[in-house]
Amino acid sequence: MNHLPRIKDREGFVDAFKAAVGDACVAHKELVGELTFTIAREGIVEASRNLRDRFGYQQLMEIAGVDYPEKPERFEVNYHFLSVTENHRVRLKVTTDEEMPVPSLTGLWPVAGWLEREVFDLYGVGFAGNSDLRRILTDYGFEGHPLRKDFPQTGYVELRYSEAEKRVVYEPVELPQDFRTFDFLMPWEGAEYRLPGDEKAVGEAPGAPSPVPAPGGTGKPNPKTSAETPKTTDTRSQTGAGAPGDAQAHKEARKPAPAKRSNAGGKATDKAEPKPGKKQ
Repeated sequence: MNHLPRIKDREGFVDAFKAAVGDACVAHKELVGELTFTIAREGIVEASRNLRDRFGYQQLMEIAGVDYPEKPERFEVNYHFLSVTENHRVRLKVTTDEEMPVPSLTGLWPVAGWLEREVFDLYGVGFAGNSDLRRILTDYGFEGHPLRKDFPQTGYVELRYSEAEKRVVYEPVELPQDFRTFDFLMPWEGAEYRLPGDEKAVGEAPGAPSPVPAPGGTGKPNPKTSAETPKTTDTRSQTGAGAPGDAQAHKEARKPAPAKRSNAGGKATDKAEPKPGKKQ
């Protein structure tokens, strides 16, 4: 393989490539470390051959389309090449319209057949010399090219499974808006319509004072309450736990019912309750 200048010498590589392809190179630019050459449509095959055979760009990595509807030749076809030996990429691009096909690169890289079919399917760009140029991503009978800027995002048809016909049917796209209304107003500017209850609101004139004047001065602080006084239990007896607490509980439990009627709320009786642990 006869390398001309190495890729490290960018200016030398650009000059050598432009000299190799001649007038087919329309323009070039460098962006983020990658070179892009704009090639005349009829010279793309020879320019690609020079990149592969003379400059060591062995692999065709991608063919991508771009749509600029405002331009006379609205489509760009971008070819991305990789040099494995130099670890460097170069991009070639050509322009075309809806009628003029681009020469195919299938004679140089067989993988170009699939890549060109993608561009044809999604953009409608034709490739002269591709023997199997047919759709590859969209369905059978699909109309239009989905990645064109003037193609609606919803498409033209939608499909569903018909239980009556036992097959998938195609129907025109319908976008019902039965329960959606849009006024496109800014939310803080208010709407032109009135909602139920708006008649109760009485607006004030601009600059009107507040209905309730702000109090003057700092006011009196609230007095301290018992809730603000911390409570502590320094001894165990203050908590009601332990042997003294148990003895007091047994004593209260053995009192006659009339003595604890207000607490028990049960039927009055003169009999004391049995001591715990003794059978009657």
